[in-house]
Amino acid sequence: MTAPQDGPWLDAAAGRLVRPYTVSNGRTQPTTVLDLLSLVMATGATPLGYLGPEHSEALKLSAHPTSIAEIAAHLKLPAAVTKVLLSDLVDCGAITTKPPTFHDNPTDRSLLEAVLDGLRRQL
Repeated sequence: MTAPQDGPWLDAAAGRLVRPYTVSNGRTQPTTVLDLLSLVMATGATPLGYLGPEHSEALKLSAHPTSIAEIAAHLKLPAAVTKVLLSDLVDCGAITTKPPTFHDNPTDRSLLEAVLDGLRRQL
């Protein structure tokens, strides 16, 4: 039997039942500098201590290199909250991060055209 507080985290009609700041224990600043385009990947190390359901889900999403923006979208959480959760996982050694790498010029026309072509193929 489950306690009332063990109910669903999401409700189809009401949306998220837990406020985002509750997920991060009220913290607003990650302990690690993270960019939305940073890639995170699970290390395979077992995190020590308690992980909330969002931490566990973020860890699953990090099985392959995934951007922080993608993880935030999958978790349906604000990027700031996602960064706090991911920094917790970095601190306990469960994931590693790689900052975004740009070629010589991040606004290089050929790079932007390649991104646009990729997006068009997805539609």
